[in-house]
Amino acid sequence: MKHLELPAAVQRWLFRVSGPERSPIELGQRRIFVLPTRFGVSLGLTLTVMLLASINYTLSLGFALTFLIASVGWVSIHHAFRNVVGLSIATGRAEPVFCGQPAHFGVILSNPGPRARLGLDIRPTRHAHPGANLFDIPAETSVIRDIELPTTRRGWLPLPRLTLETHHPLGLIRAWSLFQPDLRCLVYPTPEREGPPLPGGGEGRSGEGGTGQGQDDFAGLRHHQPADSPRHVAWKAVARGGPWRTKDFEGSTATDITLDWSSLPPDLSIEARIARLTRWVLEADQAGTAYALTLPGHTLPRGQGAAHRHQCLSALALYGHVDA
Repeated sequence: MKHLELPAAVQRWLFRVSGPERSPIELGQRRIFVLPTRFGVSLGLTLTVMLLASINYTLSLGFALTFLIASVGWVSIHHAFRNVVGLSIATGRAEPVFCGQPAHFGVILSNPGPRARLGLDIRPTRHAHPGANLFDIPAETSVIRDIELPTTRRGWLPLPRLTLETHHPLGLIRAWSLFQPDLRCLVYPTPEREGPPLPGGGEGRSGEGGTGQGQDDFAGLRHHQPADSPRHVAWKAVARGGPWRTKDFEGSTATDITLDWSSLPPDLSIEARIARLTRWVLEADQAGTAYALTLPGHTLPRGQGAAHRHQCLSALALYGHVDA
């Protein structure tokens, strides 16, 4: 069922959710909403007809059956409410993904009570298929649920408002709560599929006889930099209590390169430039080549490894964003 879009002020007052909330989020009784489902409404109408018939024909057994079924429905309201109230929600992890890939948000639900919570469903509020992945939370236990969202643009993707609901125990009552954990996922740009190869390196090294910082012959140790690959750290020296050093290599199989925004063709659009630089970053990282990235107003120094790749892809993903 598609939810009607209410004005923002009405949503803040009715659902008590005004934006991202810091963890942990406690679901108190003022945040739980209870309404009958379609089956509950149908049962209520049926009981009304049964009650009118019992009154009209003075049926004692009709009264007994009507009030017995009504009492069961009334008790299910209490059980549905207790199945949600008191739960605690915290944020997990959201690993960066490339645009076009689904983003995965980890949401931690904790049950501090002595009874299990059964038949729960958590999903984005605008999700069109509620109840697709029901789960339980045992007593005094936490579970991690994965919220998957599509990605259509680079940059930060915030976790939208979520709905936690249950129809337990009889499917007659829907108890639910709305909340928005403060969690976001970084969406890398989509790399260019085809294009020119990596630009050649060696600017400033041509006078050194073609000697670059390759990976053939060991040339010595230098001061360690945060962007250096962990594979090149002199771990033996570190283990002996010495200062951090990075191994330098000499050879012609690899050269330092600079991925420069200004060197790209002027007719390329901003997104096309970002896509090409993203592809170059991935290719340089895969080749084990040290590289630097230069963007308008921002330069990342030469480096390699997973941390340097993440810094470069993050800079490209957030280029031009106000909240970068």
